[in-house]
Amino acid sequence: MIASVVGDPLLAAFLTFTLVFVATPGATTAVIVRNALDGGRRAGLYAAVGAAAANLTHATLARLGGAALLTAWPGGLNAIRVAGGGYLAFLGVRGLWTLYTQWSAPVVPARTGSLGSPHHSLREGFAVNMLSPVILTFYLAVVPTFIRPVWPRSAYWLLAAAHVTTAFACHSAWVLALHRMRTIFERHGPRRVLGLAASLAMLVLAGRVLLR
Repeated sequence: MIASVVGDPLLAAFLTFTLVFVATPGATTAVIVRNALDGGRRAGLYAAVGAAAANLTHATLARLGGAALLTAWPGGLNAIRVAGGGYLAFLGVRGLWTLYTQWSAPVVPARTGSLGSPHHSLREGFAVNMLSPVILTFYLAVVPTFIRPVWPRSAYWLLAAAHVTTAFACHSAWVLALHRMRTIFERHGPRRVLGLAASLAMLVLAGRVLLR
């Protein structure tokens, strides 16, 4: 049965949509870039793993009755939106404060301690996606529209796996690209400019989420 899904043009349409969806820079990209700058390639990849784990969690919760939960709690999506926007604002402000306090100090990747550590990056990657109303809506409203009624129940997991792996690949590509350009971002100027851009992007995205 799954073979009929693989050969269906609707699956190709979903894969195309998903690629555009995950390749468009957003809150998760900003968080992963910020972690890669603070902790290097390892921290960036840990943030990408955390984001992938959150995507898988969203997919599982949606399959287990996320729509019914939101029906029973109409304000649930709005609560997630406010929490997600608040978390992005916190990360953006913290990033700006870090840049301010280190502006006159040499830029050294934060490979030790809590900030920039792998476990810290894992938590940030997980949190930013778990608190994302966009990801929640994607699994509750978008994915079902790409599933034909005649498809087997396992088709949902095929589409979820496609999204999780594609998103992880795109996020990892950002990290690896930064790592390849590490000789540039080891210098004070470019590193701080990109860090400033990532922090400001998080604040702008937080405003868009909260004011929606």
